[in-house]
Amino acid sequence: MNMDRRGFLKAAAWAGGVAGALAQSGCQTLADFPARRGKSLVGFRAEPLAKVRIGVIGVGHRGSAAVPRLAGIPGVEITAIGDLYEERAAKQAKALADQGKPAPALCFGSKDAWRKVCESKNVDLVYICTPWLWHTPMAVYAMQCGKHAVTEVPSAMTIEQCWQLVDTAEQTQRHCMILENCCYGYNEMLALMLCRKNVLGELVHGEAAYLHDLRASNLNEEASGGYQGQWRLEWAKQHTGNPYPTHGLGPVCQYLDINRGDRFESLTSMSTAQFGLSLAAAAKYGKGSLQAKATYKLGDMNTTLIKTYRGKTIMVQHDTTSPRPYSRINLISGTRGILADYPLRVALEPKAHEWMDDKELEALKAKYVHPLWDKNGEAAKKAGGHGGMDYLMDLRLCHCLQNGLPLDISVYDTALWSSIVELSERSVLHGGAPVTVPDFTRGGWKTADPLGIVSV
Repeated sequence: MNMDRRGFLKAAAWAGGVAGALAQSGCQTLADFPARRGKSLVGFRAEPLAKVRIGVIGVGHRGSAAVPRLAGIPGVEITAIGDLYEERAAKQAKALADQGKPAPALCFGSKDAWRKVCESKNVDLVYICTPWLWHTPMAVYAMQCGKHAVTEVPSAMTIEQCWQLVDTAEQTQRHCMILENCCYGYNEMLALMLCRKNVLGELVHGEAAYLHDLRASNLNEEASGGYQGQWRLEWAKQHTGNPYPTHGLGPVCQYLDINRGDRFESLTSMSTAQFGLSLAAAAKYGKGSLQAKATYKLGDMNTTLIKTYRGKTIMVQHDTTSPRPYSRINLISGTRGILADYPLRVALEPKAHEWMDDKELEALKAKYVHPLWDKNGEAAKKAGGHGGMDYLMDLRLCHCLQNGLPLDISVYDTALWSSIVELSERSVLHGGAPVTVPDFTRGGWKTADPLGIVSV
């Protein structure tokens, strides 16, 4: 669990060994799952919290925006902030003080500082905004300390870590949720409404992606606004597959009631060769530089196809090294029509052969606006965070904790969506061979209620 910067890089090297092991392994099925050592969390309701006291770990790129956003939600108090750097933690504490908020405890400097946030008696929820490899160890320890835990995406990088999250949540009876803000985007929640109101008919196929040109961010040093220790670049050197599947996949899973009436059965995955990072590194550092000569295993484009138990399919893509506009695709197709995003388009029977015109689309949006956006949209836009989706995610999370409600995203969703990281790599390293997807609910998906039309 103890992890400083050197420890992180050591862990990255260890995780990199997974690729070699998977390439040599003949194991292509993960159908078996460990015996349940706790109580099922299907439909789990924790005791209501009159005030949600939050400890934030990591106030760099994401955490620095999360602190003021969370602090503005009624009934929420930031009681602890942890970071490797004192100046980062102190900056957030000052910002809270300037808003008239109580001073949080600051935990910084040592490799174990983050543990103090989890151990604090004044923390109910640990909000984790650190690099990928830290998510599972921190969430597991937080739950072992009796706290609910939420993490930035992905929440786990291996199947073993996915099971650690599930097992610990069940043993401790604590929530563990991936902070998948894209589930709360306006268009995603519009699509969810169309699905819940049966406007699209029987859902058949979904498409999801993370297509985002991150060449500059990957190659920039930390002092120039890049990732701490260039951790994302280090992962690209060690791994193939899809390391960041959940932004597009999470919403599509909710449309299709995955883990709530259906489940992933198997997947197959293929990646292109790597081109973009080497070219970008040569342009930035020179053709003869170590960066340009480095071997990057992550293919420019990964495409994963998932088949569900009930015969539905999902395509998931990942590309962060090509010059192209941002897209999560966000497509859901049914027997009565289709919604596709980037840009938003809808086609419905009896005119499903053509997209709605602007007037028809605006009327549809007005009729099926999701209650979360209808009631809180203006506040969300004002609070910011990817157009307001971050705020709505936090608002709904805190509402559920305050009222003892099941979370919209369970630990089983958290594990399943994150599992694509290793599963896609397994398939790629075996030439696109099918890989069985574990059932993290251990059969609970058969009786779990679908996500309803929620509000606050």
